[in-house]
Formats: sequence, C-alpha cells, structure tokens
Amino acid sequence: MATLESRNPATGEVLETFPAFDDARIDALLEKALSAYRDWRRTEFEERGARLRAAGRILRNRRHDFGALMAREMGKPVGEGEAEAEKCAWVCEHYAEHAAGMLASEPVPTDARRSYVRFDPLGPILAIMPWNFPFWQVFRFAAPALMAGNVGLLKHASNVSRCALTIQEIFEEAGLPPGAFQTILAPSGSIERVLSNPAISAVTLTGSEAAGSQVAALAGRLLKKSVLELGGSDPFIVLEDADVAATAGWAAKARCVNTGQSCIAAKRFIVAERIAGPFVEALRAELESLVAGDPMDPGTRLGPMAREDLLLDLDRQVRASIELGATLVTGGRRMEPPGYFYTPTLLDHVRPGMPAFDEEVFGPAAAVTRFARPEDAIALANATPYGLGASIWSGDPARAEALVPSIEAGCVFVNGMVKSDPRLPFGGVKLSGYGRELAAFGIREFVNVKSVWIGSQG
Repeated sequence: MATLESRNPATGEVLETFPAFDDARIDALLEKALSAYRDWRRTEFEERGARLRAAGRILRNRRHDFGALMAREMGKPVGEGEAEAEKCAWVCEHYAEHAAGMLASEPVPTDARRSYVRFDPLGPILAIMPWNFPFWQVFRFAAPALMAGNVGLLKHASNVSRCALTIQEIFEEAGLPPGAFQTILAPSGSIERVLSNPAISAVTLTGSEAAGSQVAALAGRLLKKSVLELGGSDPFIVLEDADVAATAGWAAKARCVNTGQSCIAAKRFIVAERIAGPFVEALRAELESLVAGDPMDPGTRLGPMAREDLLLDLDRQVRASIELGATLVTGGRRMEPPGYFYTPTLLDHVRPGMPAFDEEVFGPAAAVTRFARPEDAIALANATPYGLGASIWSGDPARAEALVPSIEAGCVFVNGMVKSDPRLPFGGVKLSGYGRELAAFGIREFVNVKSVWIGSQG
C-alpha cells in the first residue's frame, strides 16, 4: 500500500507516515460528499454562517497549536503560522457575515412579469492545495464554497497530511454535517480518478503551472468548471523618488515571508538606476539581519525550506545566474545541515535570460534589475510568463498609480506589500492562472448563475 510521508524540514526527520486511501475508500468519501451536499445546499445562510463562525473561533482559540503544527510539518516560523490561523478565522467570519448579500438574487427588468438572476450551488468541489500556506490556501477556498452551499473534498500536498486531517477536524468540531468537508489522503496520481467521478462538480487548484495545466486539460475534457491560482514572479518596482530605507525594509519582508516560498512574494526587484546602489546596500543589511533557525522558536524570522529538492533547485538558479553575470551581494549558499536552510541571498545586475529573472524563484533569494526610465520598468515587469501580483513604490502615490494600467498582473499594490485579503478578489493572468478567489467574485466562481423569467399565464 502506498504511504505519504510528513518530514520535519528543520531536522530532516520523518514525523509521520500515512497510508494512502485505496479506491474503495475514496469512492465512499465521494458518495458521502454527494449525500451531504443534498442536505447542506438546503440549509439557510444563517445556519451555514453559524458553522463558519464556530470554525473561526476554533482557529483563533487554538492558533498556537496550529502554528506549531505548520512549523513542524513544513517549516513555517511559528509566529507566521499563528498569524495564518488568525487569517483563516477572518475569512470564515467574513463570508459568514457577507455571503447572503453576495449571493442575493438580482432583479433584471425584461419583458417578463418578473425576471431575476439567482446563484445556486454546484455540488461537491475538489480542492487541490499546496503545502506553503497549508491552512490559508484551504480556508480561502472552503469558506466561500461552503457558504454558497457546496461541499468540499481536499486533496492536500502529501507533505502536509497532518494539516489536512486537522482542517477536516476543525470543520467537524464546528458542527458541519458529516461529509460536508473531507480530506482525501492520496498521491497526485489519484487526481484524475477523483475528478472524473460524476460526484465532483468542479475543481480548484493552487500550485505550479505544470500541475494547473494538467488539471485544466482534464477538467476541460470532462466539461467541469475549474479555477487555477498558479505561480508568480512578482515585480517590485522602486521609482527614484521612493524612500530607500523604508522600501528596503518592506522589500526584505516581501521577499522572505514564509522563507520566500510564496506565489505572491516579491521576487524581481526592478529599481531606478539613480538609487539602485543605496537600495541594494539597504536591502543587503535587511537580509543579513534575518534570524534563521528553529521554526518553533518565536524569535526565528527565517525558517527552513519545506523540502530538500526545493533548496537544491533554488541553489541551481542562484549559481546559474551568477555564471551568467549576476553579482552576488550576500548569501548564495546552503547552511550547514541538519535541515533545509538557505542563506538569505541578494543578486544584483540581474537581467532577462538569467534564471533569477526568467524563472519563478521559490526561496529567500532577491534579484535586483536596474532601469533608467519608467517605461523600461514596465517592460521589465511584464517580461515574464507570470501575472499574479506586482507592487510599485514611490514618494508620489499618484505617479505610481498612473503606471497600474500597464502592469500585466491580477493585483497591483502601490506602496504596500502584495497580500490576499478576503475583501478583494485574488488571482492572476497569463501562466498565473484564471478565475478569482475571495470577495464576491470568489464566491460566485462555484455557483450556477441562473436566469429566471416569469411571465403571466394566458
């Protein structure tokens, strides 16, 4: 029987092994989900909201436990994990409060006596989720999907199986009916079989573009709705009138949140030539001040990378970029074992054609590219197959805002770090995927937008 393995990235030790579910067990979960959906879809928004608020209370009250679990299983610094649990509570509460309004029927004047659009649930939704934000990625899907009257089946990344089971337990403790949210422990090869089952109405995936492409192709062949949130290589544009010291502080945080393992982390720092020297020096100091160590230690600001293969790929990207002419300012090496730690790294004079510019860099390595004119900054920002997020930094917000329409990304932040927020839609363009999560746009992704036309008899 196949097994899934959970490994502590700070030490390399195996924490737990989990037997993968066999086909019969998966089929039983799917049937249970379909049965739960038939009942859950008929519940009132008030009842659904009560269950989501209860989940939010559990998340908030046990945030220390959940933060420690994330630290053990994927290396997130415990303080960041506690903040992640808090954010999950927020998204539950947000949709508990606002879902009814977001999905209220909308009257439309026509030649009918009465006509309107209503929003009905679709059914069981398969969620294929990544390891880097093992709670948040799940809850930002689950809260709107459940409030819309759907039910969820979670196929989480194999290295965070305990997180996956814990999330199911949270929903069960919150009072959701059996089968309304279930975890499937299975290798990625099982996805085709699960998605092909008639019980599944739609699929959402957060992950790599390779995984997204495969799932999108399968969903297209099956004619099932899909939403994809994929990779990113977010530009962080620094105009010459930006506050260098303050912006460098935000740059370090934006690059190294979750040890740099975030789709919306700033990755390419596109800096005006006039201030590039001082900015690079300030960013170097910020990166070298980061305390790396045991993610269970509250003082740790930089944890290990989640897996050794991720660390080795990051090191390849850094070394290859240096060989092609990038300047190593600081870092650029693996820390001494045990664990999968990589030094905070800064590369300067990075250009298109180097891995640090062309590829998604998933780890604590920042790449600085210099520009002379604002139009050059825009061209560099858009010179990527990705289009998830971007940020622009300037002492003149209106000047920065004028550049926003030219940026090819799903979200653009001016003088702020890119982040997801339940009140704003989240998603990308190009190879960063399609569809939106969060806000009213997100909850309407997995509903039947149904037109109703009522005439007079006779």
